[in-house]
Amino acid sequence: MPKRRKTQVCIIGSGPAGLLLSQLLHQENIAAIVIDRQSRAHIEARIRAGVLEWGSVETLVEAGIGERMLREGLPHDGFSLYFDGDRHRIDLRGLTGKSVLVYGQTEVTRDLIERRLAQGGEIVFSASDVQPLHIEADNPVVRYTLDGEQHEIECDFIAGCDGFHGVSRQSIPDAVRQTFERVYPFGWLGLLSDTPPVSHELIYANHQRGFALCSMRSTSRSRYYVQCSADEDIANWPDDRFWEELSARIGSDAASRLVTGPSIEKSIAPLRSFVCEPMRHGRLFLAGDAAHIVPPTGAKGLNLAIADVRYLSQALLRNYTTGNTDLLDSYSQRCLARVWKVERFSWYMSMMMHQFPAHSPFEQKMQRAEFDYVAGSEAASRAIAENYVGLPFD
Repeated sequence: MPKRRKTQVCIIGSGPAGLLLSQLLHQENIAAIVIDRQSRAHIEARIRAGVLEWGSVETLVEAGIGERMLREGLPHDGFSLYFDGDRHRIDLRGLTGKSVLVYGQTEVTRDLIERRLAQGGEIVFSASDVQPLHIEADNPVVRYTLDGEQHEIECDFIAGCDGFHGVSRQSIPDAVRQTFERVYPFGWLGLLSDTPPVSHELIYANHQRGFALCSMRSTSRSRYYVQCSADEDIANWPDDRFWEELSARIGSDAASRLVTGPSIEKSIAPLRSFVCEPMRHGRLFLAGDAAHIVPPTGAKGLNLAIADVRYLSQALLRNYTTGNTDLLDSYSQRCLARVWKVERFSWYMSMMMHQFPAHSPFEQKMQRAEFDYVAGSEAASRAIAENYVGLPFD
């Protein structure tokens, strides 16, 4: 027989979404257990996004894990768009009164794990065969295997925060679940290096050879990307080739300031837009990548997950303190209203800044016209800035 115990909320996935939800619930004395199929070392080593909207920063501070982030994070008041060498700066601070903070998702995850464990929170790492069961019943169950023994956690609610490839979304019946997807015909080849960033602000570049992004994790660690084919073999990209290609795409002025060095991590990521509707079925609630994926061009993946968790924690708190289920009942609708706006922005930035193999000369001219319009219109620049710093929470 499986070993069975109870909690109020069982959270599947110990990425930032699941960990942040656990932390927010802990602050309200709501019991939660986090389960993940990966080891702690694997989770803390994953290289992910690094741009936080200010609303995300405020949420993390409210969760009590903002001390190191505020001390080490890099505030950015703008970023640059390059198109065939022509530059236009999006003045985030001037156009919106807000900024973003560069602080790696890896660091957010480490901060959350350390805080949860220090506070006695339970995180089950290296679980296998994780299954959400009876999600339409009043007391759903999460079953998993650990060290050869089967366990079951009975709970009031299940939060599926286990990413795009997790089990939570697949637990929603096919007759209920609807998905929307666009797979882009290219990927991003990313390189991490212990070198000072080429610019103190991010650079997004559209060049005839393809897209490039210059980002950072700190004043001494840089993260760079170049567009590549979707089926590219990373073995074909030694460091020297990467630096040469990046230099060509960002233009001579920026390239003259580029400091190169050996890579400490290199990987290729596919690009897709994806949304699952609904984000709630029975007692199962999806959050983060389990429900939606955005291409990273808009720097929105982590921020959208934080917004989901913010809404879900509010809904669970309302339920437990008042017995009112209105926010639980409206969770999916509330999240999806934000998700689709963020999907639109990420799609827009991707369409403007990448080279598409199937684009005709007319479509290439339209990309250039869009860049020129943004560069010449304060209203168009403000629209980008408002989305980049983050839409307000409802």
